[in-house]
Amino acid sequence: MKQPEVPILVDQSDAGEYAGNLSEPHQAAHRAVTPWRRATVIAAAGVPVGLIWWLLAPSGFNLLTGDPELASGTNISGWLPRDLVLAGLFLLAGSISGALVSGSKDELPGPWAIVFVVLAGTLGAVLAWGTGVLAGQRWGESVDAETNASVAFSLRSYAIIAIWPAAIALSIFLETIFKTPARARKMNA
Repeated sequence: MKQPEVPILVDQSDAGEYAGNLSEPHQAAHRAVTPWRRATVIAAAGVPVGLIWWLLAPSGFNLLTGDPELASGTNISGWLPRDLVLAGLFLLAGSISGALVSGSKDELPGPWAIVFVVLAGTLGAVLAWGTGVLAGQRWGESVDAETNASVAFSLRSYAIIAIWPAAIALSIFLETIFKTPARARKMNA
């Protein structure tokens, strides 16, 4: 004798992102750990960003321009592009980080998670700056920086460090503004 199939009706209207995978207490524990993981990844991303900065920037490995005149730190024409390469990398990293952290349409990050991730972006920017300078000292040409510290591979404008966390905050802000929450969509439908 064959058993009849019984349909199981499950209401998943408020189930969220992890419906069916985790029970409710596990979902709450998973959400509590996520800001730490995201912040750790954002801060650790500073190391490869710093290496990419040294590889691309003038007076570093100089892959971006390839101009031999800009390869040396003694040419002052290469100082601004060197800082602008790092600024562009920070803007890109901050925008990507902010987009990944901004949450889903149903669940937005809390205020402490946002502050924590912005601080992680600051740490990532400092790590990127330090990694690039260290790469310049380690693999760059030996220069006499007694006349001017910018002759060595360095950052002339320290305000550039604020671009990464500012881009994270701006990305989260813009995505929060332009998202339509799921509950509002249901009410309008």
